[in-house]
Amino acid sequence: MRLLTILLLLLPAIAFTQVTRTGEYLAKMDADGDGRVSLAEYQDWMSYAFDGMDRNRDGVLTPDEQPGGKGKPITRGDHLARLAERFQRQDANRDGFLDARELAAPPR
Repeated sequence: MRLLTILLLLLPAIAFTQVTRTGEYLAKMDADGDGRVSLAEYQDWMSYAFDGMDRNRDGVLTPDEQPGGKGKPITRGDHLARLAERFQRQDANRDGFLDARELAAPPR
């Protein structure tokens, strides 16, 4: 019973921490500072991994540039299209932007 009481008391603090972290994440992605993330801002921010793996900067991740050294080549266009699909799934209210709540929710 004590443990349950402690957990119930901590729940608001945990939720606040999650919102704060999500707000910070949104602020980093929100290049124009309008409080929401556009598709272009999302793609720019989420492309850090692609850019880091594309060692020869040719816009294509070849198998040797991918984890495990396997897989089909992935073009930057393919990568951006996947991000656009993920963005659309996360945009729950279909307004063309992601807010902090939508960013915190797992993609559907």
